[in-house]
Amino acid sequence: MSRILTLIALLGLMVSAAVAQEFSGLARIDADQSRVSDAGRKGVEVTLDLSQGVPYRLFTLTEPPRLVMDFKEVDWTGLARDDFVQTDRISQVQFGTYVPGWSRMVLNLAGPMEVSQAGLSVNQTTGGAQLAVRLSPVSAEVFAETSGAPQDARWDLPQPADLPSKPGRGDDAPLRVVLDPGHGGIDPGAESGRVTEKHLMLTFARELEEILLRSEGFEVVLTRTDDYFVSLEHRIALAHRAEADVFLSLHADSLAEGLAHGATVYVLSEEASDIASAKLAERQNRSDLLAGVDLSDTDDQVTDVLLDLARTETQPRTNALARSLVEGMAQRGGPMNRRPLRSAAFSVLKAADIPSVLIEIGFLSSPRDLKNLQNPEWRVSMAEGIRNALLNWQKADLEKRDLVRQ
Repeated sequence: MSRILTLIALLGLMVSAAVAQEFSGLARIDADQSRVSDAGRKGVEVTLDLSQGVPYRLFTLTEPPRLVMDFKEVDWTGLARDDFVQTDRISQVQFGTYVPGWSRMVLNLAGPMEVSQAGLSVNQTTGGAQLAVRLSPVSAEVFAETSGAPQDARWDLPQPADLPSKPGRGDDAPLRVVLDPGHGGIDPGAESGRVTEKHLMLTFARELEEILLRSEGFEVVLTRTDDYFVSLEHRIALAHRAEADVFLSLHADSLAEGLAHGATVYVLSEEASDIASAKLAERQNRSDLLAGVDLSDTDDQVTDVLLDLARTETQPRTNALARSLVEGMAQRGGPMNRRPLRSAAFSVLKAADIPSVLIEIGFLSSPRDLKNLQNPEWRVSMAEGIRNALLNWQKADLEKRDLVRQ
């Protein structure tokens, strides 16, 4: 642990120097001069050329081994993953906005490595800067001892703003819907050319929000309102804070398995309804890992309790909601998947007391769906189908509740 603290202290001095040089505004990446390259026995070298100096910090995480690089703040436009990584010692790279005002790059390491050198040099003539980082191989024991997200008030990244608490309501109160645009920031989700799932779903969430608010009987909250990252745990926390009646997670994934087409509604289940759903849930649940979230304190026993509660208390209402959504979207023309109702262990659906579903509006891997998803008129039609489904479900849910009371 002493090594990482020493490293952070050194970086703190660099950051102070950076602040003294009045770094401000967005630093732009020079993609042509930035790379991750193999340094032979010495390990891996990371070189980032920036338009100006910027405060930064580095740390490593385990399971899987990752290097996390935080900046305040970098514009990554033009940086291509395939050209940037030039070594097989890095298995994957993610970069983008983490939360407003902060940028993050995450390198998945093929094996345990530590930061042995790091330095930011500023060209006094041009104002440009270069961050050079050396990663050197270490044993698994040393890596585990020196890894972990640092706790430093000067650097701790702010969480997305909490939502204001809502007053209690009666049965005639508006239906409070939390819309959860999938992915965001450093996590783009599925991609097809220049089209990204995170942007499409934020657009669709805003369109759906407008349609719901124009209709009578809805209150709407979004888990994110811009292109920034929100962890899976925090999405659920926001739904609880808003005292949501319904939680809808919106996605447009890419699946090679089964050549998926059409809208699909997923509910929570420990056992997936099919292989494709299991792989989809596995990819969705890795969002936090890809974004460099420290999950070392995750309590699996709590997760099991939540799953049990979801089955006994909320699952029947959730299943009815899912069926209503399938019906509502189908009536507005779909197209729907040939098996539109499925289940899998999606972490984002584990709010035990809130009916929660994940809607794949379509799949970016399907040319037909991709065309539809980029069509504003088609998106409006699907949003209207979701609105109709929520109205029908709410009516039936209240009727069943009255019967139970009797």
